[in-house]
Amino acid sequence: MSRVRGLHHVTAIAGNARRNLTFWREVLGLRFVKKTVNFDDPTVYHLYYGDELGRPGSVMTFFPWEHAAAGRRGAGEVARTQLAVPRGACDWWRERLATAGLETTRDHRFGEPRLALRDPEGLDLALVEAADDDREPWLGAGVPVEVAIRGLHGVTLALADPAPTASMLIDLMDFATGAEAAGVRRLEAPAGSAARFVELVATAAAPARLGAGSVHHVAFAVADRAAQDAVRARLVEGGFRVTPPIDRDYFHAVYVRGPGGVLFEVATEGPGFTVDEPAAALGSALRLPRRHAHRRAALEAALPPLD
Repeated sequence: MSRVRGLHHVTAIAGNARRNLTFWREVLGLRFVKKTVNFDDPTVYHLYYGDELGRPGSVMTFFPWEHAAAGRRGAGEVARTQLAVPRGACDWWRERLATAGLETTRDHRFGEPRLALRDPEGLDLALVEAADDDREPWLGAGVPVEVAIRGLHGVTLALADPAPTASMLIDLMDFATGAEAAGVRRLEAPAGSAARFVELVATAAAPARLGAGSVHHVAFAVADRAAQDAVRARLVEGGFRVTPPIDRDYFHAVYVRGPGGVLFEVATEGPGFTVDEPAAALGSALRLPRRHAHRRAALEAALPPLD
């Protein structure tokens, strides 16, 4: 039985936290599901956006380092994060994004109309008209249900040599070969997950450099710790260095660097974001990891206000 269920979340680097919140909540209309801090640098927020409950496959997260330099595009990175919208939604989004001062470009790949854009930090995104996505969207910021973002659709990886990464995903992480078009190879996680695509594209560019507007890592979903242990064992047997499981409060995570340079995470689907606040109150208060709870007063004083 396949154990990797598709994408869990994508984590990127931002600059200004308030600007990040305004775009993802007020322009794109996603729910602000969690306001917490970076485990390793608790003076920086970790902001989560998604559907009503922040279900796996719907979530974008950000580390907003206020003075982060801009990232450099290149090989070994997530070159574009794809968000699913219903068929026919791109025209509506083009007008809304133009009103917000953002330029967009129409595209078409694998039978799916796409609208490419960059968020205010320069993060490359695409709104993809997905035909088979019946997920219930969060209806925020006046976005109507017939065009609202359903969640993640996929990611595009830019790699100097896509073949080793393809082998890793297929042989060790349950992906299957899908279509190929215009030099882009698409892999699919098993049916059942709408957020299931990884696209591989070769590039001769210099190595990418992390910074504002860069994806920090892409996370894949597994049901529970047992499934995670099984995937981790396969990766270790395949010669990869994988971290031990790390408790991230809302899920358990292991991390592995792919052969093309992209950082991958394998994350459990639970316990989820309601473990420390009720569904109706998600994102309304600062939630601290248990390891940093004793520093609340100092961290609240240091972190910039968001609302």
